[in-house]
Amino acid sequence: MKILVLYHSVYGHTLKMAQVAQQGASSVQGIEVVLRRAPELPEDEKKIMAGEHSKKIWEMQKDIPVCTLEDLKQADGFLIGSPTRYGNMSAQMKRVIDSTASLWLEGALENKPVGLFTSTSTTHGGQETTLVTMMMPLLHLGMLIVGVPYSTPGMLHTQGRGGTPYGASTVAGPDNSLQPTSEDLEIVKALGKRVAQIAAKLGEKI
Repeated sequence: MKILVLYHSVYGHTLKMAQVAQQGASSVQGIEVVLRRAPELPEDEKKIMAGEHSKKIWEMQKDIPVCTLEDLKQADGFLIGSPTRYGNMSAQMKRVIDSTASLWLEGALENKPVGLFTSTSTTHGGQETTLVTMMMPLLHLGMLIVGVPYSTPGMLHTQGRGGTPYGASTVAGPDNSLQPTSEDLEIVKALGKRVAQIAAKLGEKI
C-alpha cells in the first residue's frame, strides 16, 4: 500500500508537518510513503530567492520531487498540506488539484482516504476554513475524508496552537518565526498513521 504525502511550503511549517505525517504513516506495517511537493509558481520563485528565510527553506526542499498525476494515481491514500491563503489553500496546491481532470474522468481517486493539514499566521487565521475548503474538490474526486477524532491526545485544549477535527494544524506567527509545537506535531503524526491504517483496511476489503 502506498501513501502520498503532498504539500506546499514557503516558510517550512507545512514541510515539517509533511515530514512528521510521513513518519506517522510509515509506522503502519506494509505501508510505503512517498513525499512530494506542489510546484512553485514561476512568478513567486524570485520572491522566495530574495528572502533569507524562504530561500533557506527552498534549499531544504528543492530535491523533493514535484508531484505528478502518476504519483496521485498510484497512491492508495493521501495526506495533503497547504499554508493558508485568505482562508483557503494556496494557489500552488489548488493548481495540482485542478490538474486532475483526467483522473476524475476515470474515477482513479475514488474511495481513497485523505487527511489534511495546514498552517496559519494567527490562531484565527483560517485554519478550519482552509481545511474545509480543501475538502470540496477532493469530495468531487470521490475521496474519503479522514479527520482527527477528539480522542487523539492534544486535541482538547484552549491554547493558542493548532488541532482541529477537520485536520492537523499549527500557528506560524505573523512573521513566521514560530515552530510547530510538539502537540501539533503529535496530532499530524496521528493523522498520518490513521490515514495509513484506513488505507490498509480498505485494501483488505477490495
